[in-house]
Amino acid sequence: MVGNSDFPAENTPEIASDIERLETPEGELHLRFFLPSGSEFALSASGIKEVLNQPPDRITPIPNASPLLLGTINLRGQVIWIADLGQFLGDRVALNPQRQEIPIIAIEDQEIMFGLAIDRIGEMEWLDIAQIQMPTNVPNHIAPFIRGEWVLDSEENQSLRLLDQVAILRSARWGAA
Repeated sequence: MVGNSDFPAENTPEIASDIERLETPEGELHLRFFLPSGSEFALSASGIKEVLNQPPDRITPIPNASPLLLGTINLRGQVIWIADLGQFLGDRVALNPQRQEIPIIAIEDQEIMFGLAIDRIGEMEWLDIAQIQMPTNVPNHIAPFIRGEWVLDSEENQSLRLLDQVAILRSARWGAA
């Protein structure tokens, strides 16, 4: 078996490539996602408690609550407020509640959990915090909720904005009617 030609004696280029992919990635893990307008944002994975898909009929509307709040859900015995993140950030396209499931990102800070309804989940990606830049052309109403941005394509003016989930969670906007 030791002399079996099925097992390479040295590191071949294919094995070396696999080993490089298995090395520790640089940066921090982030979740990329989209709002109804197609705008893409990211949240640090360290502040995300859970990502789930919720049928709209399982979100209980609460009368006289902020119009930014869709309602509440029961997540394993805990009542969680669900908000339309796009509307919170001033997205010009409303979230479509007439669908099978609504993607929700549950964020948490100091035992306070809050669900952010979005249009669709992107992917988890390791992003280098050292490459984050101060955001450009950010509307004043969302500036307090943006930690920075990564330039994806300078020619196309594409960037990925990193949201500050603690600032979102603790915003006074949730109580506004």
